[in-house]
Amino acid sequence: MELYRTENSQNFHLRVESEKSALNVVLSWFDNSIDNIIPDRTLWECKLALTEGFTNTVCHAHRDLPKHTLIELNLILTDSYLLMEIWDQGVFFDLEAELKSLKENPPDPLKDEHRRGLIFMKQLTDELEYSRDTQERNCLKMLKKLDFCNSSFNQSSS
Repeated sequence: MELYRTENSQNFHLRVESEKSALNVVLSWFDNSIDNIIPDRTLWECKLALTEGFTNTVCHAHRDLPKHTLIELNLILTDSYLLMEIWDQGVFFDLEAELKSLKENPPDPLKDEHRRGLIFMKQLTDELEYSRDTQERNCLKMLKKLDFCNSSFNQSSS
């Protein structure tokens, strides 16, 4: 994932337990961190991608782990992009292979809804990556490029 270096950045961090109900906390944190900074449509797209990523982490990556297993979320907001990271401790899977499979064999939207989340995340972000670090943690990275020509972020950092 190519990141664009910038001097202006804001970083936000959150840790929650691996429970579906924590999604409310995640979305509230996201709103409190990013709301009124990025355009509404971009905000909506990022919230949907974050929702899908978090839900997949709880339901798939952490499926066999205790609910107290932590999920770490990071937001990095710059004048050119928003990077959303979701760190999990589950079994690694090959995101690129899964996306290729979905492209070659699109799921029936009425019968196979669980696979659509990956499609949404891919369509709603500019870059999507899933990698494993040396500590056997996985990170879903979703990058959304931003245009801050008329935003409060750009004006406040002048």
